[in-house]
Amino acid sequence: MWPPAARAQLARGTIPYATCLTDAEWALVQPFMPPPGQTGRPRRWPMRLILDGILYVLRTGCAWAHLPRDFPPPGTVHRWFLRLARSGIFERLAHAVAMAGRQCLSRSLSHGRRPGCAVRTLRRVGVAGARGYDAAKRGVGRNRHALVDTDGRLLMVAVSPASLHDSRGGAAVLAASRRPWPFLSRCFADRAYAGSRVADASPLAVTLVGSPPGQKGFAVQPRRWVMEQSFAWIGPCRRLARDHEATTSSAAALFTLATAMLLV
Repeated sequence: MWPPAARAQLARGTIPYATCLTDAEWALVQPFMPPPGQTGRPRRWPMRLILDGILYVLRTGCAWAHLPRDFPPPGTVHRWFLRLARSGIFERLAHAVAMAGRQCLSRSLSHGRRPGCAVRTLRRVGVAGARGYDAAKRGVGRNRHALVDTDGRLLMVAVSPASLHDSRGGAAVLAASRRPWPFLSRCFADRAYAGSRVADASPLAVTLVGSPPGQKGFAVQPRRWVMEQSFAWIGPCRRLARDHEATTSSAAALFTLATAMLLV
């Protein structure tokens, strides 16, 4: 159960929307936001209000054009989301809060887990959209390949068409993880990531975790439930329940922002 002190700290009765940042949360996020420019036209809208609009879309799943009038114009919020996503601010925020969470628990970061999750896209995807047909799940959509630590904090994420085999997406995640997380030594994954493509993608030792021979029915597999827990944490973010984004980069940015705000 939540203790009364934690409930009082996370209470949001004094803010307009439950998705808006509190003063303490904004103090953590503000250093990662781009500062105002020294030249040109000054900003009309504060960055905190723009980020609140992005979080409102992420949590409620509404379209950008349906933002309430308490927020900046939808076009302004959307353009700032694209700018923040392309500049890698969401990734830097997720990296910082993940490291801070590890340090609070005095834990070293040497192991990771890397299963994947499938999400269906809309039938109509933009010109830059990439989607594919998954014969196993019989649906058109995309796959999310995530790398989390032993407690479920997101380290890396990649989004690929569902027609692309899991081993290719997993290899891309492992190869990209070496720069921000060079001290990872072992990765636990399910059997969909078996093969030399994943094993040779990075110096990480990949350990496959699967059901033992003869198992009947459902059973929690060791070290695999953490990834399922991580995907369940972002379940309340309705924008991620169905992939509405035209590009895989925007889909990955929203996923990264959702996991970062959990820690914030």
